[in-house]
Amino acid sequence: MSRPAGDPIRELSGEVPGGVEIADEALAESVRQGMARVEELLHSSVQSEFDFATRTSLHLVDAGGKRFRPLFTLLAAQFGDPASEDVIKSAAIVEMVHLATLYHDDVMDEATMRRGATSANARWDNSVAILTGDFLFAQASRLVADLGPDAARQMARTFEALVTGQMRETVGVGSDEDVIDHHLKVIYEKTGSLIATAGRFGAWFSGAREADVHALDRIGRILGTAFQISDDVIDIASPSAESGKVPGTDIREGVRTLPMLYVLADPDEDPRLHRLLSGPVESDAEVAEALELLRASNGLQRARAKLDEFADDAREELASLPAGPAADALGTLVDYVVARTW
Repeated sequence: MSRPAGDPIRELSGEVPGGVEIADEALAESVRQGMARVEELLHSSVQSEFDFATRTSLHLVDAGGKRFRPLFTLLAAQFGDPASEDVIKSAAIVEMVHLATLYHDDVMDEATMRRGATSANARWDNSVAILTGDFLFAQASRLVADLGPDAARQMARTFEALVTGQMRETVGVGSDEDVIDHHLKVIYEKTGSLIATAGRFGAWFSGAREADVHALDRIGRILGTAFQISDDVIDIASPSAESGKVPGTDIREGVRTLPMLYVLADPDEDPRLHRLLSGPVESDAEVAEALELLRASNGLQRARAKLDEFADDAREELASLPAGPAADALGTLVDYVVARTW
């Protein structure tokens, strides 16, 4: 299926770090300046008297990435005072926590590449990667302490969700659990929980209204979960020339994403596809075959329909926020999460 007419991100003006474009130039400039301050704080916060710890931490800090979490923090802060130093600090914190989880994830996944560079576990070893993640968690905790006990409690709850999500995924589905509900809960805990905290922190430390703080927390939960689903759809549906990724990565790695789980839960889906997804898919020919069958499956359409549901929920939350450029930019992010999958 072709991409819907018009890419809402590319139709905007005023590009900010992460490749996102914002229609209002004043807002775009505010976000650009904020992101520059976040980058400075990220680099200064990982400096250690032990030079090796600094070097291993900067390995992923300097690798770049979308910086979606601090971007969302800064956009959420537009509903109060976005120039607050605590806003910048909280944006750096959420990105630092995210980076810490990537070091740990690469060990668990035995990954060799991350963001186009050799992963830390492959460049050094698993112990170094784990300890670097721990070092980043420690530095993030130090910064959170400066923001007060309420922020510390919120981050502790987020740490709990991140760890619980990874444990839930590792242990697998219980005999009395629905596989789809289990999967969505894992996605929320591993991805949505930190993005929800990013939105909460941005609104909170900018002095936004309490109602807006709660709305931005909920939008973060929805966007975080939806963004992961859209990544899963892209891994199946988009040619590498468009997505920048090698299609079928999840299939090769034995990761069962939402479209695959829908297929496996439906006895009316193609029996051959069931067999391919039920066991390891190792050859390039089988990966290509599985991709072709998945693209024609009802499972992929159901995943896109679920993505549309999340987008509708996010738009409903957005309607409660004060109208203006910041709300428009957040609406564009919601549209983009859906549009990027076609």
